[in-house]
Amino acid sequence: MADHDKELEHLFAQARDARDVFPDNLAVRIETDAEAVRLARSAHKRRRTWRDRMNVIGGWHGVSGLVAASAAGIWIGFSAPAFLPDPADYFVSQDATYLVADLNLDENYLEDAE
Repeated sequence: MADHDKELEHLFAQARDARDVFPDNLAVRIETDAEAVRLARSAHKRRRTWRDRMNVIGGWHGVSGLVAASAAGIWIGFSAPAFLPDPADYFVSQDATYLVADLNLDENYLEDAE
């Protein structure tokens, strides 16, 4: 067993001592190729168009879904069902004191401000 260990250790020592020799111009060729790839990638960059932005959402299917949902929201907002209160009444026909009273706040701070 000890002989096998010595042979193995001798092989490892030889492997540590032996260095791979690369061609002299290998580093130059690698750097030249990397620079060419970098320049090619930067040349292909372009501005984002509406089509690119629309593809992020999901194409025509996604945009049409967003348009339909927006139209339904606007429709429900303007012609709400009878059991829902009309939100426009809160802003148009009521005065500010009624809105403050609706918030159930302590109104003493208003007297201090005057």
